[in-house]
Amino acid sequence: QVQLVESGGGLVQAGVSLRLSCAASGRPFSSYAMGWFRQAPGKEREFVAAIRWSGDNIYYANSVKGRFTISRSNAKKTVYLQMNSLKPEDTAVYYCAASERRDYYTGEFRFYDYWGQGTQVTVSS
Repeated sequence: QVQLVESGGGLVQAGVSLRLSCAASGRPFSSYAMGWFRQAPGKEREFVAAIRWSGDNIYYANSVKGRFTISRSNAKKTVYLQMNSLKPEDTAVYYCAASERRDYYTGEFRFYDYWGQGTQVTVSS
């Protein structure tokens, strides 16, 4: 089992950058593929980015491709989401998730086994 804690959210203006972190504890971090999801008020949770356990395969939602970068450090047991050129529509609670199917860097949240509590990102125009 793994516990996940997100950090780095906040209130920012459009166009700036923000980096989210998700620290894991428990089993070796390389046991998991990792993903970032977000949920805006009144909307369903949506996929943002995913990364294979080794970090060599990455998958992005079209809405963030070219602006967001997911990365991980297995030594630090942390996954990151670098968010550039933020837009008001990026406003949401951001969640990190871990999948025991570590080769599945998927956007389907049903494949993720563990979730963090979320961190709020608010982008003002």
